[in-house]
Amino acid sequence: MNFPQFAFNNVRRNARAYIAYFLSSAFMVMVFFAYSVFIYHPEVTGSDMGPRAATSMQVAAYIVYVFAFFFVLYSISSFLKSRNLEFGILSILGARPGQINRLIFLENMIIGVFAIVTGIAGGMLLSKFFLMLSTKTIGIGDLPFYWPLKAIVITSASFLSLFLVISIFTLLFIRKNKVLELLQGNAKPKKQPKASILLSLFGATLLAVGFYAIRWQLTPVSIALAAVTGIAGTYFFYSQLSVLVMRLLQRNRRSTWRGTRLLWISEMSYKLRDNSRMLFMITVVTALASMGAGVVLSINQAGRELYSGNSFAITKTYYNYNNPTAEPDRSEIHEQLKTAGVDYTEVRTDILDGFTKNRGSQRKLLQLLSLSQYMQLAPLIGLPAESSLGLNEAILVTSKNMKTSDYVLNGMLTLEEQPTTALFIKDNLISDFLGFTPAEAPLLIVPDKWMDSMTVAKSAQSGNKVMSTLVYLYKVPLWDTGSLPTVDSQEAKVGDYLREWEESSINNSSNQKFYLKMRATNYLLLKQSTAMLSFISIFVALIFSVSSASFLYFKLHSELAADIRMYRALSKIGLSTSEMSAAATKQIAILFYIPIVVSAIQSLVVISPILSEMGITNAIEPVLTTFAAYLILQTVFFLIVKSRYIHSLKKMMV
Repeated sequence: MNFPQFAFNNVRRNARAYIAYFLSSAFMVMVFFAYSVFIYHPEVTGSDMGPRAATSMQVAAYIVYVFAFFFVLYSISSFLKSRNLEFGILSILGARPGQINRLIFLENMIIGVFAIVTGIAGGMLLSKFFLMLSTKTIGIGDLPFYWPLKAIVITSASFLSLFLVISIFTLLFIRKNKVLELLQGNAKPKKQPKASILLSLFGATLLAVGFYAIRWQLTPVSIALAAVTGIAGTYFFYSQLSVLVMRLLQRNRRSTWRGTRLLWISEMSYKLRDNSRMLFMITVVTALASMGAGVVLSINQAGRELYSGNSFAITKTYYNYNNPTAEPDRSEIHEQLKTAGVDYTEVRTDILDGFTKNRGSQRKLLQLLSLSQYMQLAPLIGLPAESSLGLNEAILVTSKNMKTSDYVLNGMLTLEEQPTTALFIKDNLISDFLGFTPAEAPLLIVPDKWMDSMTVAKSAQSGNKVMSTLVYLYKVPLWDTGSLPTVDSQEAKVGDYLREWEESSINNSSNQKFYLKMRATNYLLLKQSTAMLSFISIFVALIFSVSSASFLYFKLHSELAADIRMYRALSKIGLSTSEMSAAATKQIAILFYIPIVVSAIQSLVVISPILSEMGITNAIEPVLTTFAAYLILQTVFFLIVKSRYIHSLKKMMV
C-alpha cells in the first residue's frame, strides 16, 4: 500500500466524520456552479434585467465563496483536533512530521476534489431547473440549456485553489504539538468552566448600547456603533454571560438538583464555553442572512399593501401648471382606457403644500385640499363625506402611524402661511393609502376660500406666483378585483404602454412637466427587483443553514468519545437509556436553537428602525416568516444529528 492509498483509506474509514463536511462542501460548490451557469449564459446580456441579475448573482457567488473558505478552514481544524491521538500513534511508529503533513494534505485534497466533482455533477443535473426557476422568479425570458464549459472551469479552478490554500494553511495546526499532547488527544480532563462577572456585565452593556444606538437616531454612525457593539456583545454573551447563567443554575439546588437536570446543566456549561466561538459565528451569519431576507420580504409586503390600498389605477401629476385657464392634455390616457374597454372615473384635485409649527421649532408638511374637491374624492377612497365646514374649520386625514399631536395642539392647527388664524380640527380621519399624497404628509381639508387665501399668502412669501399641484386620478372599477396583477393582466399592459409613452414625451415642447404613476406597473417593477434579491437570498440562506448544522455536527462528533466515556460510567451507577437520551437531547437542542432565538431577536431590533425610516412599519411578520423557515430547516437537521448522536451513545450504555 503506497502513501496515496493510505490517505484514501483514512478518508474512507473516517467517512462518518467526514460525510457532513463533504456534503456541505459539495452543496456550496453546486450553488456556486449554478450561479456561474446563469452569469455566463450567452443570452443573459440580451434581456433588460439580465445584466443586473447576472451582477447580483455574481455578488452572491462571491459571498458563497468567501463563506466556503471560512467553513472549510473551521471544519478541517476541527477534524485535526479530533485526530490528535491518531497522529500521536503515527509519530511513535516513526512517521516524520513531513509525512504527517503530507498525509493531512492528501486527505484534504481528496475530499476537496470529490466535493468539487460531486457539486459540479449535481449542478449539471439541476442546471436546467435552476435556469427555469431563476428566469421565472426574476421575470426575464426563458434561457435554454447550454454546455457551461466556462462555468465548469471557473468553479473547478476556484474551489481547487480554495482547498489547496487551506490544506497548506492547516498544516500549522499540528506542527507545534508534542507527541505526548497528541497521544492524550481529547482525553485530557477539562477545566471547570469559569465566567467573569465583569466581562458578563460588559457584554450585557455592549448589547444595551447597540440596542439604544440604532433606536435613538438612525445615522451611519449609529448603525456602525450598533453593529460593532452588537457583534462584540454577542461574543461575550456566549463566552461569558451564558456560562455564568449555567453556573448560577448549578448552584440553585431547589430547581436544579432534580432528576437529570444537574447532569445536562453541568454539561451545558462546558459545551457553551467550548462552542462559544462557533455559536457566535452561527448567530452572526444567521442574523445577517435573515436581516437581508426580512428586508426583502418587508418591501414585498409593503408593495402588495400599497397596491391593494390604492384606489386609483392611474395618477397623472402636474407640478406648477402655469396655464390655469386651459385643461392639460390627457387624451392619451383617455384613449388607452377607451381602447381597453373599461369604465373609469376621473377626478381632479388641486393640492397645495402647507406647513404647521405648533410645537416649538417643529415644522411639519401638510397637503391642503379644498372641501369641494374632497366631496368628489371621498366616496372613491372610502372616506365619509362632509357637506360643509365653517370658515375656520378643517378636517385632518392622517395614517395610523402618524401622531396627531405633531400637527394639532388643543384641537387647533396653525399654518405658517396664515399664522394669525388658527383652524379648528372638526374631525380626524384615518386612511393609510390616499394614492395621491406623500406617505409622510397628512391631508388637510379646508374651505374653498382658505385655498384661495393660501395661494395668495404663499405667492407673497416666495415673491412669485405659486400654483397648486394638479393631480388627475383615474379609478377603474373593473381592475379593482382584490387580487394582485400579473404581467399579462390588462391593467399591467395599459400601465406599461403609458410608462413608455411618458418616457418618450416627457421632454416635449410644451414644457409642462408631469409625472405618471401606474399602480400595477409600479407594483410589478418592485416585485421584479425584489424577486431577484429573494431568489439569491434563499440559496445563500440555505447554505448558511446547512453549514451551521454541519458545524454543530462536527463539534458533537469530536466530543463523542468523551461523552461516551461519561455516559458509560453513569450507566454503571444507574443512569437509564431514556434518561441519557433526554439529557443529551436537551443539550443538542440548546446548541441548535439558541443561535436561532438570539439572531431572531437581533434581527427584529435592527430591522424595525431601518424599515420605519423607509416608511415600512410591519417588520415583525416578515422576520418571523424568515425564522420560521430557518426553524423548520434547523429542526430537520436537529432530528438527524440527534438520532445519530444518541444511537452512538446507546451502543455503549451498560
